[in-house]
Amino acid sequence: MTERLQPGDVAPAFTLPDADGTEVSLADYQGRKVIVYFYPAALTPGCTKQACDFTDNLDLLAGAGYDVIGISPDKPEKLAKFREKESLKVTLLSDPDKKVLEAYGAYGEKKLYGKTVTGVIRSTVIVDENGTVERALYNVKATGHVAKIIKDLGI
Repeated sequence: MTERLQPGDVAPAFTLPDADGTEVSLADYQGRKVIVYFYPAALTPGCTKQACDFTDNLDLLAGAGYDVIGISPDKPEKLAKFREKESLKVTLLSDPDKKVLEAYGAYGEKKLYGKTVTGVIRSTVIVDENGTVERALYNVKATGHVAKIIKDLGI
């Protein structure tokens, strides 16, 4: 079981390819707040709903100083299809070896339809301008989650 992050922890550094294969690092966002969310698979109903919710609220979040990054184990090619099909505006990153997912506590045992399985734990970590974890939310729901973040952050 990977350790879950707590507020005050230093957010683990990462560099991953985006949907176009361009390397993106957490360090690129130094001085900005970042909402990093982890989801199981592109082009699935729940993950599509969540990505569309983030895209629909991107201007509001950006206006409050937040950038949004979605990370899944999908390959960049699948992320590009996902972005095109759903007209997504959030940055999607590929973590096929699940190293970043594990570092953020977003990969491990979870319950799925009553069974214990190992996989991506739908999670959201909010990182402040200095790279410190402001909030770490685990086992979040795909629907209604973005509205809850907006409410919790007072946006």
